[in-house]
Amino acid sequence: MAQEKLEKEKLEEEATVYFADLRASLQDNLIDKLGRLLDSVGVDEKFGKGTLVAIKVHFGEKGNTAYIPPVFVRSVVERIKATGAAPFLTDTNTLYVGARTNSVGHIATAIENGFAYSVVNAPIIIADGLRGNDGVAVEVEGGQYKEVQIAREIVNADAMVVLTHFKCHEMSGFGGALKNVGMGCASREGKLAQHSNCAPVVEPEECFACGACVTVCPAEAIEIESVALIDDAKCIGCGHCIPACPEGAIKISWDETTTGLQKKMVEHAQGALKNKEGRTVYINFIQRISPSCDCYGHTDAPIAPDVGIVASTDPVAIDAASADLVNRGAGFAGTALKSGIEPGGDKFRGVYPEVDWEVQLKSAERLGLGTRKYRLEPV
Repeated sequence: MAQEKLEKEKLEEEATVYFADLRASLQDNLIDKLGRLLDSVGVDEKFGKGTLVAIKVHFGEKGNTAYIPPVFVRSVVERIKATGAAPFLTDTNTLYVGARTNSVGHIATAIENGFAYSVVNAPIIIADGLRGNDGVAVEVEGGQYKEVQIAREIVNADAMVVLTHFKCHEMSGFGGALKNVGMGCASREGKLAQHSNCAPVVEPEECFACGACVTVCPAEAIEIESVALIDDAKCIGCGHCIPACPEGAIKISWDETTTGLQKKMVEHAQGALKNKEGRTVYINFIQRISPSCDCYGHTDAPIAPDVGIVASTDPVAIDAASADLVNRGAGFAGTALKSGIEPGGDKFRGVYPEVDWEVQLKSAERLGLGTRKYRLEPV
């Protein structure tokens, strides 16, 4: 009896993460599996007639090919509509200057990448307005901020489905559900707050003035003289120049900067989720695991094999499980992955060795957003 009690208490401490592998057949395709994942997280109980459901998704930058395929998004839309709810696709405008820096270009890019109404059967509403300035101050209790700026239509939505392409990220190690909510649901002011201490520096002795950083800088903050020079007044801290440098000459204070950014990101996630307790579900697509985020106008070769799709009502557990699933297998040689290629190796540090990606999980757990303890349940 004592052992049974201990096991029961252990299960109660854990969050359930539902897992679907990528095996498919005529009788059971991936759309069917995605439907079972949605059933498993209880969409019928969470959504209902008249519920305005924000489906938070990244539409992909122009030229990127790693974002979640629209056919999966349509499947989610149809399942949510079956509850009587009214779903809409949403994201926020980018901090950097690019194809998605305002709602006009953002929606046009989304349509060009396959997210037209005729494909996904839902409208697109950019959550922070025409120019990314439409935010709402939301009180938080994380220690970094007393309030954070969250996109207005995220706050106004009744519920949320967070669809995330799980991949590496140069500032947080990996980009999962927490980043999709924390950074992806912030208004421009909120994004600036998160990146406020992320200005990189150039090591002059390592720079060969090739100009690669100038090409990728969305803020036109870099110019070439004898070496690359970064204008701190123009720099928005996006970090695009860091992986672009072939010599590794562009650096930031990794320990302080990425740790701080992850903590800020999680507090913004707390703000975005504040009025949606019990009405948010998360789905991570662990496939095409790229070494950089989907904000780039290209997609480098994946660093590890496709794993599957996971779903949960806990954003911390789903990201912890996703990271473990990626690290469990062997990585791909000849990619951006430089270490951790062996089964069990840390794939995210293998791409960004200075970034402690566990900070976001620990910080989110401390804030009460979820738990790192999880139980993986196949569907």
